[in-house]
Amino acid sequence: MDLRGFELFTNAFRNGFHTLFVSGAAPVGSGGIDLLNIIFTSLRVSLLATVIALLLGIPAGYYLGTRRSVGRLVALVIANAGMGLPPTVAGLFVAMLLSRHGVFGNLSLLYTKTAVVIVQTIIATPVVAALVASGVAAVPAQLRLQVRSLGASRLQEVLATLREARLTMFAAVAAGFGAIISEVGAVTMVGGNLAGDTRVMTTAIIQFTRMGDYGPAVVLAVILLAIVVLVNVFITIEQIRDERYLKAASRARKGRRTRTVSR
Repeated sequence: MDLRGFELFTNAFRNGFHTLFVSGAAPVGSGGIDLLNIIFTSLRVSLLATVIALLLGIPAGYYLGTRRSVGRLVALVIANAGMGLPPTVAGLFVAMLLSRHGVFGNLSLLYTKTAVVIVQTIIATPVVAALVASGVAAVPAQLRLQVRSLGASRLQEVLATLREARLTMFAAVAAGFGAIISEVGAVTMVGGNLAGDTRVMTTAIIQFTRMGDYGPAVVLAVILLAIVVLVNVFITIEQIRDERYLKAASRARKGRRTRTVSR
């Protein structure tokens, strides 16, 4: 083993972060490697796709978690299967739909940020729907009946149920965002990895690695890992805070019962 090979890592870190700071100060169109644009593009499309996936997946997950029918079982199987959907399969069909001779070819969306958002949304929505469905299904049906008996509207009933399943909701957000910001195959197929436009962190890492330019690849990998870790740290903190709240509420209820019995 040649320990001098570790210099490759140290040089990559040093050159990568130097490139990052230089790209932040360089004028647009100067011909340098614009890492900041790559990072912001990745965040923009992934956050937008996550929001759309939540808007689609939460209502679908609520329906799947509260209904009892054959159609619901079929839809739940599809949602669970969608969690394991190979991203390249999603990328293939989206690319065919958006291609010049495809159904939506006249929209000229292939190799644009919009196409990247579309395929990321398709990947994340089943993940969100399946996790929300499992969380909502675990909420006792008596809660919805009690809320309804108090005169709550349909929307208030839904919000109360989702609040009880909030731990799973947090997990759905983290899983959906993590599934798409780290995806590379489908994004490359529909986005084209165009420099300054549709190039995101994952596709850029592959591009720089193939070129032997490890510095930018390393710094993008570090930032990508940091983003994923920060999101999960936030979700974990909220989960711990919620668990403490539930335990405190449970102790308070037990204390009230004890005082009532003693009287």
